[in-house]
Amino acid sequence: MRIGQLAKISGLAPSRIRFYEASGLIQSVERKANGYRDYAPDTEWVLKIITGAQAAGFSLEQIRQLMPMNTGGWQHDELLSGLKQKVEEIGALQQRLAENKAQLLLVIQGIENKPEGMACEDNAQLLLKRLRDEGVAPASGKRAATSSKGKNARRAPGT
Repeated sequence: MRIGQLAKISGLAPSRIRFYEASGLIQSVERKANGYRDYAPDTEWVLKIITGAQAAGFSLEQIRQLMPMNTGGWQHDELLSGLKQKVEEIGALQQRLAENKAQLLLVIQGIENKPEGMACEDNAQLLLKRLRDEGVAPASGKRAATSSKGKNARRAPGT
């Protein structure tokens, strides 16, 4: 199949396909006498695997290491290990996103429920104190310090 056909069915630009070929992610094809490249039919599926892996957060180097040029060269243990590691990374990312969401929701709630007549600057200080007291993770991703009683310890109201 010619590169134009492959581009059309894969949804990728011909330059992207050539880039994957030059990067060693898909098998290189020699130009025919007429100057056209003729790709194997399974190249479409290989491109789907590559773009899916990129969407899942794999780098091109990771894809290159995990996915051999031909199906006979798959390294089962390395592939399985790489996939499991990516699932763990996605889980950690989901945890960080959940913490960021919780922090943003607390800020939104604090802004929406600003006491009547309170200056914005005072409300901002109140919000910062509340975030510290509730142990919401700061932007750096590290959890706020907790008391010696453990992270589930609660303070008495007003302290």
